[in-house]
Amino acid sequence: MTGLESPGTPGPAPAVAAGAHQADQPALTQPAVTRLAATVERLRAEIAQAQAAADGRALIEMAKGVLVERLRCGPTEAARQLDALAERAGVTALELAADLVNQAAQDKVSATVEEFLMRTATPEESSAAVRLRTAESGLLATGDPQRVAQSVLENALAPLGATALAIWSVGSDASLTLAGFAGIDLHEAERWRYVPPGVLTPARQALDARQTQWIEHLGRSGLPSIGDRDGGRAAIPASAGGRLIGVLEVCWPQPLSPQPPQVRKQLEALAELCAHTLEADLPTVVLPDRSHLADLVRLSDGLFDSALVLLPHFGGDGELADFRIHHVNRSFVDPAGRPQGMVNGALLLEAYPMAAAEGQLFERIEHVFATGETYRADRMVLTELVDQVPLTVSAALSISRHGDTLLVVWRVEDETARLAALLQHAQRLGRVGGFEENAATGEITWSSQLYALYGLTPSDDPIPLAQLPAHVHDDDTDAVQRLLRTLLRYRRSASAAFRIIRPNGDTRHIRIIAEPVVDTAGHLMALRGAYQDISAQHWTEVALSATQDRLVHTEEQAAEHSRLARQLQQAIMPAAQPSIEAFGLQIAVRYQPTEQDALVGGDWYDAIVLPSKQILVSVGDITGHGIKAATGMVVLRNALRGLATTGAGPGQMLTWLNHVTHYLTDDIYATAVCGLYDPQTRVLRWARAGHLPPVLIRDGEAAALPEIPGILLGAVAETSYQEAELQLEADDVLLLYTDGLVERRDLDIDECVDRMLDQSARFQGNLDDLVDHLLDQSDANTDDDTCLVGIKVGQGSSTPTS
Repeated sequence: MTGLESPGTPGPAPAVAAGAHQADQPALTQPAVTRLAATVERLRAEIAQAQAAADGRALIEMAKGVLVERLRCGPTEAARQLDALAERAGVTALELAADLVNQAAQDKVSATVEEFLMRTATPEESSAAVRLRTAESGLLATGDPQRVAQSVLENALAPLGATALAIWSVGSDASLTLAGFAGIDLHEAERWRYVPPGVLTPARQALDARQTQWIEHLGRSGLPSIGDRDGGRAAIPASAGGRLIGVLEVCWPQPLSPQPPQVRKQLEALAELCAHTLEADLPTVVLPDRSHLADLVRLSDGLFDSALVLLPHFGGDGELADFRIHHVNRSFVDPAGRPQGMVNGALLLEAYPMAAAEGQLFERIEHVFATGETYRADRMVLTELVDQVPLTVSAALSISRHGDTLLVVWRVEDETARLAALLQHAQRLGRVGGFEENAATGEITWSSQLYALYGLTPSDDPIPLAQLPAHVHDDDTDAVQRLLRTLLRYRRSASAAFRIIRPNGDTRHIRIIAEPVVDTAGHLMALRGAYQDISAQHWTEVALSATQDRLVHTEEQAAEHSRLARQLQQAIMPAAQPSIEAFGLQIAVRYQPTEQDALVGGDWYDAIVLPSKQILVSVGDITGHGIKAATGMVVLRNALRGLATTGAGPGQMLTWLNHVTHYLTDDIYATAVCGLYDPQTRVLRWARAGHLPPVLIRDGEAAALPEIPGILLGAVAETSYQEAELQLEADDVLLLYTDGLVERRDLDIDECVDRMLDQSARFQGNLDDLVDHLLDQSDANTDDDTCLVGIKVGQGSSTPTS
């Protein structure tokens, strides 16, 4: 079956059926089969052409009818006038017929055509008027949705690039039934003949949203639907009389690009045409008769909640404009406090104008009327104007459709009962109990929570306030007596805190707040107030006090540790030292501790001349802060000095220092860079253990030395470190530093280093000024110590003496 066939169109079935009697009939040769297939295709084309011609003839007949009515002439004269007018205007009779029908109908199709298909439009655009009216004439020619689908595809959608369409009918249970299709395989259509409620498809989305759904690529959307999944889709809801009765789904073979407004409105007009077909297909629906309406009224009157029976109210254009309140039940309570007579019989938006706001009542009712889906909400805020002041109430809401009638039921929450329940919850959570004592009758009223505070049952007699001293701890008797004197003698409000002794011997910490009630003459009428169990608060305060004492002690210890760590750090490495000059080499060192004593770190630097006349330069960083980091720094710095006297190279020294870190310290980890400079050859041998490599500044350019492998110190027991050599030249500057100079929390470390390299390359000045400049301009924000060692090679060579 081709895409343009209807299910009843003859196909190659006779040739297949003939195979059942092959034994009795001569076999068809290949040329015969080819001729037979060509005949079938020709017949199909003739059928399609005949259908299109019939649609065109129907449109011309509609135009002739318009001329008969306007010119007061007969059909023959109208036909002659149509041909003459078409020839004079230079258009075909079919195009002129479409124009005449558009002008006479003034419906949605006409409005669509007039808005974007004027006489100044291109011929392609002008033909859209013919396409729309031709599709409509096909619809009027038959009530069959399948025939309508074929006509709409051929006459209106195929010129837009569409290859298939489906017309869905909406059931009363919100299911979808395939009423007509074109360009879709028959077997595929059978699979999608019925779509149960709740299955999310493009058509279902259009119904739920009540607006056109544009899907660029069906396969990527994850939505199932009829036909090929590789192209784009448009699902347009079709409505009649304010009710959604179907969906027109249009299929494109390629991904769907955004469509212009002209095409969007043309598809909406086609959906309206399809709605008429679906409306004709459905059983006749009229407004409920009096017996049906009477049943719904009797049902609403039997409800204990407020109920309204609504009927749709249509405007002059036939579109849904409002709902008429046909009946309010006997239990109806107006949120604005108006009598039933002021609401009954009115239009909904006249009685409740605030219902038109977005997300309010009218939007929910309109959706239920359009889709038939029942709406329920356990709690919805309703807003209404009372004396021009917005009043909001909370209500449970139910809206259901019965034919063309709506039943709206709401239950406004009892604010008094709700507030009483909230008060009970608040008293329970706050362990509060209220009381009142009548001074004249002696009657005492206690809340249920107060019995629990006293350790009594609700069947026990309440304890008068005057007897309270007998139930408190001996040490608190005076406080309770002062409370009673203030209340009874001075007639003033008072409060007190005390320990009450329960009948079982338990002690609870209680606070009472009470006030006297007096008449105009000053006579005591009653005492009322509240008890609160503050036992948990009391013990919390005790625990908090103890915790605060321990915290103060801990803070004092931490401050002492930080002070010792700072003193140790400053003793080993002062913040600044004068520049060192040895063998033509100038060395400048800087140390900048963190400003926070609690974050005293373990950064170190060193620069000394060894007995071998070589110069040792190193920087390192202990992980962590505090006294442990400071003492670890001292251990590793001094250990490296001792290892340097052995004459070993930087790699061997770091290997031994790793042994020291792993075995002879308590969970210490560190990074380091170690270098040996030979003044005779100007060669620097260096190695690194997880540290940032040194920076070389030469001829106005700054770059980090290539990284060489080396794990941080203390991580593993056995490891070795590689060495690299650097031939220095006159005026070269070498920088060794810790990460506190460059590291930022918001940047990658490589970006931080690049910023420092740029600053170093652009600086003009001596070595001391350079290291000071780098420290001053550092924008690091990790609150860490900073070590910086600068080395500059002099112009002349200086040979060390033995």
